[in-house]
Amino acid sequence: MTRYRLLLQHVRTLGRYTCDEEAERVLHAVLAVLGSQLTGEERCDLAAALPERARAVFASQIPLPQPVAAPAFVEAVARALNTSLTSACWDASSVLAALADPAGDRLTDRILAHLPRGYALLFGRADLTAAA
Repeated sequence: MTRYRLLLQHVRTLGRYTCDEEAERVLHAVLAVLGSQLTGEERCDLAAALPERARAVFASQIPLPQPVAAPAFVEAVARALNTSLTSACWDASSVLAALADPAGDRLTDRILAHLPRGYALLFGRADLTAAA
């Protein structure tokens, strides 16, 4: 099985999508929105970790000067998929949690450090902050 098919199957399983087409539509939408959020080394390293078809979708986006907050990210996914915020949150989480596998823990940590607070939950991680 190709790396892309493995990623797609992981998204389908996590999101409980009924068919590959639905999982692929969600994967591409979330990758496109994520591609507008990441810059620098994290963007390059994630692109290198992705299968070619996923990389093409991610890398085709021009990054914004500053990443948006997690709620705005979910809103962008909702617009891209023409769905509710609740569904978009599920979709974003399904894809981002699946991306943590090819990215690995170290790159995922760096990506989360680059993004505003609140994205950790979308990646399937606890959103912890240091006590004051």
